[in-house]
Order: sequence, then structure tokens, then C-alpha cells
Amino acid sequence: MKFARLDMDRKARRGFAEAVYSPGKTREQLKEIALKFVRNKQDLLLTRLDRKTYAYLKRALPRLKYNPIARIAYLNTKTHTIRCGLVVVVSAGTSDIPVAEEAAATLEIMGSNVERLYDVGVAGVHRIMQQIDLLNRAKVIVVAAGMEGALASLVSGLVGCPVIAVPTSCGYGANFSGLSALLTMLNGCSPGVAVVNIDNGFGAGYMAAIVNRMK
Repeated sequence: MKFARLDMDRKARRGFAEAVYSPGKTREQLKEIALKFVRNKQDLLLTRLDRKTYAYLKRALPRLKYNPIARIAYLNTKTHTIRCGLVVVVSAGTSDIPVAEEAAATLEIMGSNVERLYDVGVAGVHRIMQQIDLLNRAKVIVVAAGMEGALASLVSGLVGCPVIAVPTSCGYGANFSGLSALLTMLNGCSPGVAVVNIDNGFGAGYMAAIVNRMK
């Protein structure tokens, strides 16, 4: 395979196989990559995959599954995955759900128990306050928020577990495509918050899965 050097040892090193970022690759390249992973008995995870390409790949991989909101396609080598810990995935608004869902889907594929808590932003702060019991049961929390991105700091101030913040590009006017939320999260006053890049739900989910597996 001249166009890609696949890391078949990633699962042994990190606990999960190499993920495939789909944009920029042709359908034929994605098909060849996917088949090589499956033939080597590796889990398959394709991120940012559009629905038409998924339909093309499914003809070669009938067991391939797809989450259209997260834009993730996946195929696990084991029929049953042992679930560990609880990760709560929170979105500030409905517009943040695609990024939050990318994190949630990644977590589930990597073997975490996931609870979703969507549209609980600070504009109606009572909504998150009503979910304290759920938040306190989590081993790690992922918070996806756009606009000013304040929800991550608020959640961190309410719980004792690590919080992984995902700034999203949602927002009015001069939100600079998510930069305003990113800067708020980086400058948050509540300790225990780690921040991934703008709209990087996959990265947040992957990191949360690693934390969740730790004893």
C-alpha cells in the first residue's frame, strides 16, 4: 500500500487500533485501508465519513455500522465489548450535538459506558444543576460548548472528576469559528479541565476513554 503506512501495533501500545481520518482520501483508498485493518483482525474506526462513502464501503464490509450525527463508521472485531466506567458527554446546546456525538460514539466504540446530557448550557443554568447526581457518578466528563464556552468551567466546579472540554465552532458574529470558546476554556478558573482543539470530538472521546480505563 503505497499511499498509507498503517500502524498495526497501535492496539497493543494504546489499547485501541489506529483511527482513520476520512477527508482527503478517495473512496478506493478508504476501502483498501478498511479491508487491510479487518483482514488483520483490527477494530475499524473511520471519522468524518460522509453517508455516500459509507454506503460505498458497506458493499465491501456488510457489518460496517454508521453513526450519521457523529459521521463515524466502525466495525469491532469482537461481538461483545466489555464496558468500563461511566463517561457523561455534555453539550451546551443542540447545535453542539454533532461534536458531542462524535465524542460519545468514539467512547462507546472504545468500550466505555456513556450517558448523554444534551442542551444544558449556561443560558438556562438550572438544566445542568438538575443533573448533579448523574455528573457525580461519572469517572470523566466531556463537555462540548460553543459561544463563550463557559459550560466546561461550570461543570468542573461542580464535580471531582476530570473534565475534557471541546470548544465548538457554533456562535454568532465574532466568535472566530470557535476561537472564543477555545480561549475561554483554556483560561477557565476551575482546575481539572483539559482542552482539545476546536470541534475535535474524536480527540476528546479518545482521551476520555484512556482516562476511563485507568484504575
